[in-house]
Amino acid sequence: MDDVATSRSMLTEGVAAKPPRARPPSADTALLGIYEISKILTAPARLEQTLGNVVAVLSSFLDMKLGMITILDQHGNPEIVATSGWTSRDGSKPIDTLPAKVIDRLVATAMPVIVEDVSRDPLFATAAGTITRAIGAKVCFLAVAIKSDSRVVGTLSINRTSEDWISYAFDADLRLLTMIANLIGQTVKLHRMFSADRQRLLNECSTLEKALVSCLPKEIRGERPAVAGIIGESPAIMEVLDTIAIVAKSNSTVLLRGESGTGKELFARAVHDLSRRSAKPFVKLNCAALPESVLESELFGHERGAFTGAVAQRAGRFELANGGTLLLDEIGEISPAFQAKLLRVLQEGEFERVGGSKTLKVNVRFVFATNKNLEEAVDKGEFRADLYYRISVVPVFLPPLRERPGDVSLLARNFIETFNRENDQRHELSASAIETLQRCYFPGNVRELENCVRRTATLARDETIVDHDFACASGKCLSALLWTSSASGAYPHAHPEPAAMRAPAPEEIASASRGAAAPVSSFDKETSSRLGAAGEEGDGFASSRKMIDRERLIEGMEKAAWVQAKAARLLGLSLRQVNYALKKYNIEIKRI
Repeated sequence: MDDVATSRSMLTEGVAAKPPRARPPSADTALLGIYEISKILTAPARLEQTLGNVVAVLSSFLDMKLGMITILDQHGNPEIVATSGWTSRDGSKPIDTLPAKVIDRLVATAMPVIVEDVSRDPLFATAAGTITRAIGAKVCFLAVAIKSDSRVVGTLSINRTSEDWISYAFDADLRLLTMIANLIGQTVKLHRMFSADRQRLLNECSTLEKALVSCLPKEIRGERPAVAGIIGESPAIMEVLDTIAIVAKSNSTVLLRGESGTGKELFARAVHDLSRRSAKPFVKLNCAALPESVLESELFGHERGAFTGAVAQRAGRFELANGGTLLLDEIGEISPAFQAKLLRVLQEGEFERVGGSKTLKVNVRFVFATNKNLEEAVDKGEFRADLYYRISVVPVFLPPLRERPGDVSLLARNFIETFNRENDQRHELSASAIETLQRCYFPGNVRELENCVRRTATLARDETIVDHDFACASGKCLSALLWTSSASGAYPHAHPEPAAMRAPAPEEIASASRGAAAPVSSFDKETSSRLGAAGEEGDGFASSRKMIDRERLIEGMEKAAWVQAKAARLLGLSLRQVNYALKKYNIEIKRI
């Protein structure tokens, strides 16, 4: 208590000047206070609330202006601060009245700290102004350490004004504060023990839950299975993946329908990988790549001597895929004669090799793919209706890239990373480059996007690819000529697809928002056919079409209420061609 005695000796100067006005709490008052505080500390509540109630009770029987309980974390920083009597007009906080030097001394020595006048003590050099503004002049300070076992875990302090008294019996107050601090220390220890046990139980529970969930199938866990090669987070692609995950569990025949370049082979592989046949072979064949005679041999196999050059027996794709999955791509391109041969394999699961008489039976899961409008082909007699019903058991429609614009950036960055790995480059796409790609229509879908990224990366002069590096920025994008063509016939609507049903390009959406557009179905078809035209030779790229003349362009724009997207549909042009013609003829867009 030497430090206390030294600090307290400063208070005895001028003791005889005035008798003390403040009185220490009596023994009965102190005992009552400890009893009330012990009830609060043993009540079930959050530690912050408990300490706040303790300091409030403490202020009711001790003469003080500010009481504060500070609990420190493992690094010695204030973690919980509970106060009573604090008012501030300048936005300062109660902890601002307790300097770090005071906390450091209490932690280091575990001895009480008594200061007669905080405005004159170097310990409070940084906090004296805050204390004076909040409490008043000539403020004295008392503090004791809150200990848990032998470690200091916090502080208990009070502030008093000393204007009207000279001496005070601090010994009684220090004894009382020390006893209360000991009770608080035990409470903090129990709370931390309970908190540690609770966290340990939560961690164990979480570990057990993860172990249990990892033993469950992915479909029960509600997770989408990982599919190699398929990149995208758009709702359209997520819906397809959910469908694939469900379909893969059965042996039903799947018909993948989508425009060219939408990744039909990848989705066919996903059907196989997510099925019970994933350990068996996955065999694929493009039916449009081979003539009928060769296609028959490829699928059914052939015997030795079946035809010229057949020097040995050869197993066909049906045999190679036995027990696994067989993908027949471009199924809409096979001839009617071959359709009949294929129908038998689908119905009976049996066939004979070319030149052979032995009937072979196979167990194959069929996946077919096409970008052709099979309904129209059946209607025209180009595709057998009975075969159509055999292969279209579970049709899955793959969305074109224009219906999943949010995936363009993911795909583009994946393609540039692949290009960098293959060519030992360090190209990256800038924000302007991504915006340029997202504005493009990509009639060739993902395949065209990949080609565009690879071409641009090959010709790029710098490592960072920007918007003007793309061919479309200089008018050299040849795929723009395809924008006016109808969509693929892979979907069961009339072919060609009406312009009103075609998904608009991002540029069309932006242009359409600049003016009110009347319903497309109300346009004058006679005027449209009379105004029809296409692009002309421009920017060094030849075209068999002629540039629309100025009068027809203006007439079409007026008919479309000067909305470029609608005018493009009326005139049978792409949005880019309309925009080019407007700039060429220097026609100012009217705002209606």
